[in-house]
Order: sequence, then C-alpha cells, then structure tokens
Amino acid sequence: MSQNRQPHILTAASNLLGICFVLITGLKISKVSDSTLLDEVAMVSAVGFVGACLFSFASLLQLRTLLNYELIADLLFVLAMLGLFVAVLMFGRSLL
Repeated sequence: MSQNRQPHILTAASNLLGICFVLITGLKISKVSDSTLLDEVAMVSAVGFVGACLFSFASLLQLRTLLNYELIADLLFVLAMLGLFVAVLMFGRSLL
C-alpha cells in the first residue's frame, strides 16, 4: 500500500469525527434526538471514525503483524462515511 495515504485517512477521519460530534451535540441541544434515530446513526459513524483513526495511526507505526491496518482503516472510514451520509439524509428529511 502507499505510504502517503495513511495520514490523509487519519486527518479526514478526525475532521469528520468532529462533524459527528457537532451534529450529535446540536441534536441533543435542540431536543430532536428524542424523536429520531439520527443521533444514534451519527454516534455509530463517530465510532467508525474513531476506529479509522486508531487503525490509521497503527499503520503509521508500521508494526509488523498479520493484520493490514491500512485496509482496516480504509474499510472503517468508508463505512463511517456511509453512516454519516445516512445521518445527513435523515436530517434533511426531518427538515421537510
């Protein structure tokens, strides 16, 4: 795998983790989280982004193991992005 890709996954995942936290906090403050599953979907995405950050960091350390940390970070990142996309769709639908 490319040596230049891991830092990009790490920075993108950490930035999107912050967006998930802002979304969850906004939902809790506005008390919308009680009537929708939106905050739960955003929380699952946040957990995925944390996992992507951890595995991306582990791949930067270049530990010699049987696990491909970069591939795991990629997969977690894509799944968390899909979860965040679903959360944004749910949020847009709740505004209608």
